[in-house]
Amino acid sequence: MKKALIVIDMQNDFIDGALGTKEAMSILPYVEKRAAEAAKEPDTLLVFTQDTHKENYLDTAEGKKLPVPHCIKPQKGWEIAPSLTPYVKDAVVIEKPTFGSTELPKAVKDCDEFILLGLCTDICVISNAMLLKAFYPERPVKIDAKGCAGVTPESHNNALEAMKMCQIEIIR
Repeated sequence: MKKALIVIDMQNDFIDGALGTKEAMSILPYVEKRAAEAAKEPDTLLVFTQDTHKENYLDTAEGKKLPVPHCIKPQKGWEIAPSLTPYVKDAVVIEKPTFGSTELPKAVKDCDEFILLGLCTDICVISNAMLLKAFYPERPVKIDAKGCAGVTPESHNNALEAMKMCQIEIIR
């Protein structure tokens, strides 16, 4: 059985940059551990997503609702956390201009199970989990909650509850 470990948006701007939080910083060691384990597992496809915006971010629909420039390619804030970069070189990397990526279901189509962790639980994690559930309703979609952080602890918990209601398994 092949599984995908999908690391969502573990980028500098979401950890300790423009939209960083102490919760995001606190999950980084755990995400590193999970990426290291996945890199050693022959039946695991390691995938990283990268929120990717351009200089005109503030002119986009998202930028008008969240007027905080972040993850502007190729700035430092756009880069995946330095402690995770050793695992990126052998992984699938998906740059996405919005919360969920329609490229993700294509990249993991040969996997039987999907495990997601990363940032932010209440925006990009939930968006990608729901996409995978919609594309592959019979395959298990799991959220490793220990490796996720939301915009706030409350919105993190709300997102976990919403995903649970959509038959997405929450691993604690």
